[in-house]
Amino acid sequence: MASSGIKIWLLAARPKTLWAAISPVLIGTAFAVDDGRFHALSAFLALFGAAMIQIGTNFANDYHDFKKGADTKERKGPVRVTQAGLIRPVTVKKAYMLVFILAFLSGIYLIYRGGIPILTIGLLSILFGILYTAGPFPLGYNGLGEIFVLVFFGPVAVGGTYYVQALEITSEILIIGLAPGLFSTAILTVNNLRDIETDTKTGKKTLAVRFGVKFAKVEYMLTLLAALLLPAILFLFSGSSNYTLISSVVLIPAIAVIRTVFRENDGVILNNVLAYTGKLLLLFSIIFSLTLQL
Repeated sequence: MASSGIKIWLLAARPKTLWAAISPVLIGTAFAVDDGRFHALSAFLALFGAAMIQIGTNFANDYHDFKKGADTKERKGPVRVTQAGLIRPVTVKKAYMLVFILAFLSGIYLIYRGGIPILTIGLLSILFGILYTAGPFPLGYNGLGEIFVLVFFGPVAVGGTYYVQALEITSEILIIGLAPGLFSTAILTVNNLRDIETDTKTGKKTLAVRFGVKFAKVEYMLTLLAALLLPAILFLFSGSSNYTLISSVVLIPAIAVIRTVFRENDGVILNNVLAYTGKLLLLFSIIFSLTLQL
């Protein structure tokens, strides 16, 4: 029974989405190491806090999508525990509040070290994690999800991770920070593409709903290609290590998955694309982080 309960909570946490939280921390930490500014405790707490905010957001989405009627039996995505009746709504609500509290507590030392900028980043990350699906104007219901994801899973996460270690920030950190943000935007895009029919019925006005299937597929392609061009852009404008260009080799598997998105509309296949895109993000982040040290 206990094992079954753990599996249900893991389902609610959506571990396949955690690469979006982990990858920018890897890149930010890699820059800190390269600059001789690595701070182990800060790096660990940044990673833990990012993971907690991601999980808390997933719990909050599960709860608020159910309360707003956006999750129905027609849903093509992975099982949502609230809608499926696996966990009581009030329990899921308490869970996301608890996880966000853990995220804030883990950030107390980071706030002590980094000051007001880190406090602001932490509070806004938690606030928008809730407002993504909650409140009178939820971001995810009004076509603003991509902006939130691009900014907070990109330059904010990478820059914040570097800042708590180096206690300063540079333009190149923010530029390359767009890469994981764009990958995460691609993940969101394929999620919205998969759910376009049910979102239309429930009044969830994502960009995919507003502009259609073809737009969403082009958006997915452009976000991936833009992310993979950033190492070259960074090299040209800042003179960063030319070895980081190796990370653009992720373009090879990316082209294959882009073709799949343009050819397929099946929910199961798009679920696999979503998970695969998360793996591409992790692969890119690892290769970039390692080659930055060369």
